[in-house]
Amino acid sequence: MHFNERQIIIADNQFLVIDSLQRFLLDVFSMHAKAVVDNKHELKKVLTDHPGALLIIDHNHIDFDDISELRKFLELYNGLAVIILTDSVSAIELAELNNAGIKNIIFKTADRDELSLAVRSTLSGKKHYCQEVLDMLTEISQEKGTIRESKGLTHSEIDIVRSIAEGFTTKQIAAKRHNSYHTVMTHRKNIFRKLNVRNASELVMFAIRNSIIDTVDYHI
Repeated sequence: MHFNERQIIIADNQFLVIDSLQRFLLDVFSMHAKAVVDNKHELKKVLTDHPGALLIIDHNHIDFDDISELRKFLELYNGLAVIILTDSVSAIELAELNNAGIKNIIFKTADRDELSLAVRSTLSGKKHYCQEVLDMLTEISQEKGTIRESKGLTHSEIDIVRSIAEGFTTKQIAAKRHNSYHTVMTHRKNIFRKLNVRNASELVMFAIRNSIIDTVDYHI
């Protein structure tokens, strides 16, 4: 199927993300999204009519029970191209997404050029991972499968938890990791959400109890 013949489906429930994606597709590719959906029922209806579409989806914002349900759902539509565009992904989720045949994963912090490359790569049948996911894949390879997971935290998030426990500020963590302040803040919010903690003190106590950090790593 020719590039411009692809129908594009957006599956997300965040207004700003959806609006930005629509503007991006129009500006860069002169293409309009065929449909925008925010639940799996509507997604199924749209994909039934357009099984060969490009689906840009944040699986965390659609009402799938888990990634295995997403995998079974996508198996119904041969020829469907998929980009996961999400806030974060854990090593376990990454493995499950790869098992589902999804090889194009980028974060919502991606800039215009990276998103453009991801779309072109996906429609050309090529893999595309953002740098954070590539780093995770490298770490998984180096550690040969002995990844320590806690509540779905990514390696980057675990590293940030440790830095918080060591007393680094968000600005200092950003400088140490060569990330933007915004990127670290996004990671921090995701960590608090995943662990259901309200502040740094609760975060550190959770990390100690679950052996993410040792008590000797904790600096008051």
